[in-house]
Amino acid sequence: MIGMQVDVHHILREGAERTDRALERLLPPVTQIPASIHGAMRHSVFAGGKRLRPMLALESARTMNAVHAASTAGQLPDGIEDLGAAIEMLHTYSLIHDDLPALDNDDLRRGKPTCHVAFGEAIAILAGDALQTLAYQTLASLRCSPARAIRIVGLIAEATGTVEGMIGGQVLDLEGEHTKPTAESVLAIHRAKTGALIRVSIVAGGIYAGADPDDVRRLSDFGAKAGLAFQIVDDVLDMTQDSEHLGKTAGKDVASDKATWPAVFGIEQSRKDATRLINEAFAALDPYGEAAAGLKAVARYLVDRTH
Repeated sequence: MIGMQVDVHHILREGAERTDRALERLLPPVTQIPASIHGAMRHSVFAGGKRLRPMLALESARTMNAVHAASTAGQLPDGIEDLGAAIEMLHTYSLIHDDLPALDNDDLRRGKPTCHVAFGEAIAILAGDALQTLAYQTLASLRCSPARAIRIVGLIAEATGTVEGMIGGQVLDLEGEHTKPTAESVLAIHRAKTGALIRVSIVAGGIYAGADPDDVRRLSDFGAKAGLAFQIVDDVLDMTQDSEHLGKTAGKDVASDKATWPAVFGIEQSRKDATRLINEAFAALDPYGEAAAGLKAVARYLVDRTH
């Protein structure tokens, strides 16, 4: 890949296939008792997700491989797909719970019935819990050094927790409904609810492949800006695309009076902000030159997507 034009579609396809193979291996089969929860877990995990967070982890690891191990430049480190699979489990668990009647009350996810619609609310709650548990079981068995694995587990736990993490962001999002959003409130929600998992996916992939403290700082800066750009684009798409293109119920943010970037800044400024943020994110990776081409290509896809 180094020194060559990056084929982002090849990267996306390879990353998704690697992640799906790992998920197929790690998730209990539907024949395993209790079959109902395993069916619910698989229903949501294999509902057609794009695997963007695992791909960011994989490409971050590929970048660090090129920087720190010239002999394996352009290659993915052994076992990295399990890290991607664990991240996808955590992401899917958050979606299952986010769609529940007590939260966003949505009946469509990735173009298919949400977990609670297909399996009932009780099994959906437990399926989300089970995916979170299996994710950490998988992280505890990563094929990198114990020191790296422990650090990855800690960072991911922090990024999915209540202090500037995914769960905390969800709480802020809920509490922000039916109130006038401000720039500060929207930024806090987006950085935590969506941005934290995107950022830690990139940082964890880098650490898996040997990132040093300077690398971690650059990857974190890149991930924070790319994650915010991703959510801004998501907000815009919710207001400009229909449910068929989105794969989820369109217009939910407006209907629920959600705190979104366009609600504060408008659609056109939101698009400009997303472009500015992704350019700033790319600048954080300038020291890596062509070694970061794949990682940048995936990030660019995040903000150029139409669904």
